[in-house]
Parts: sequence; structure tokens; C-alpha cells
Amino acid sequence: MSKDLESIVIFTDGACSGNPGPGGWAAIVVWPGGEVREFGGGEGETTNNRMELMATIQGLEAARSATETIILYTDSTYVIRGITQWVWGWRQRGWQTAEGNPVANRELWEQLVRLTVARGSHGGVDWRYVRGHSGVPGNERCDEIAVSYTKNQRVTLYRGPLLQYGVAIHDFPDNGELPEMRPKQTKKAAHCYLSMVDGVAMRHQTWAECERRVKGRSGARFKKALSEADVKVILGSWGARL
Repeated sequence: MSKDLESIVIFTDGACSGNPGPGGWAAIVVWPGGEVREFGGGEGETTNNRMELMATIQGLEAARSATETIILYTDSTYVIRGITQWVWGWRQRGWQTAEGNPVANRELWEQLVRLTVARGSHGGVDWRYVRGHSGVPGNERCDEIAVSYTKNQRVTLYRGPLLQYGVAIHDFPDNGELPEMRPKQTKKAAHCYLSMVDGVAMRHQTWAECERRVKGRSGARFKKALSEADVKVILGSWGARL
């Protein structure tokens, strides 16, 4: 932990009510000399990912002129994977994803890249993951600030000596590694679609056909079947026949 105490430590978090909806962000920056500063803000219509990025950007901006190593804790896998893995491919492709779609929040990613590159001569940024709502004081305080901004509540942000700070900010999580990515679940193609209106069941080859039959019909039932055996199970559960 000696390296951590000799470094600038930053905790960040973002929150959003509705996603999109009212959002808030928060950052806590702790300097090795014993100074603590809290930062926070909000937006009226935004997303959780934008708030996570804003929190990270503002935290790094606050320590922009510092020469110490920065250790940054966030519960956003989106931010960590984005800045350490995905962003370099996005730039090479002209800010497009691997699927050829425009990268969301591009202007924020560009700001974060500039800040991260600027840290290169000072040891870069040590990105660490903290699981949200797991009792880590720095993360919990950031969450409290960010959520308050989503509710447009008045927030008192602390700026002062570490000795008078009421948060055990140096209680770090034991493991700062990212959890493994879950493989994308590929959607199984439909064998057919089934609908039942007024007790009469029908088979459809496309969802559009099925939707036209059930839309606006009180008590209508519908379901995707993945196989012919699935068709029999669904119809049996409805007590119907084709």
C-alpha cells in the first residue's frame, strides 16, 4: 500500500435516473500531501455512461498539473475497457466500432484520451476497478454525491485536509482487477411465431405478421418458438391447437 499512499488517488462514479434521464457525476481526489477535494455536477438529460466518463475526466483534470503517479478507482468497466482497450481501435477506424457504428460519447472519449496521453511522462494512470455498492468508502461517497445531483439536491463538497475528512478514503478494495467479460449471447433464430386471439391459435413466419395480429387485441397471446417441439410445448401451455 506504500505506493498507493505516495500517489494521487482518485475515486469516480456516475449515476443516472432513467438512463437517459437526469444524471450526476462525482470525483474525489486525494493528494499525497494530505489534501482532499470533492467534485460533482449534473446534467438534465443524459446517460449513465456519459456521467461515468464525465466523472473520470473531471477527476483527471483536477490533477492535470501534478507529477505524481495517479491511481484511479471506478466501478465502470465501460470506462476502463474503453480507455485501455477499445479506444485505440476506434481511433484507427475513424471513431467507429468494430460493427461499423459511430462511437457513442466520442467527444468525451477524445477528452479522456488527451488527458491520459498527457500523463505518459508521469507514469500514466493506474486504472483500478472497484465493485459498486460493496462498502468501499471512496466509491460509496462518490455514489452519494452523484445520486444527489440526479435529484437536483444541494451537495456540500469537501475541500480540505485529509485528517478532517470524514471518509476512510484510503480503505482500498483488495482486488482492483476487472471482472472477466461475459461472452455475448447470440440470439437464436425463430423457428416461427405463435399467436392466440379469441382462443384461436395461428402460426406466423415473421414477427411482423404475428405483431399485426395481436396488436391492440385484448387478451392476445404470442411467443417465439425455436423448434417444432417448442411449438407443441407452447400450444400445450395455452391449451390450444393449430
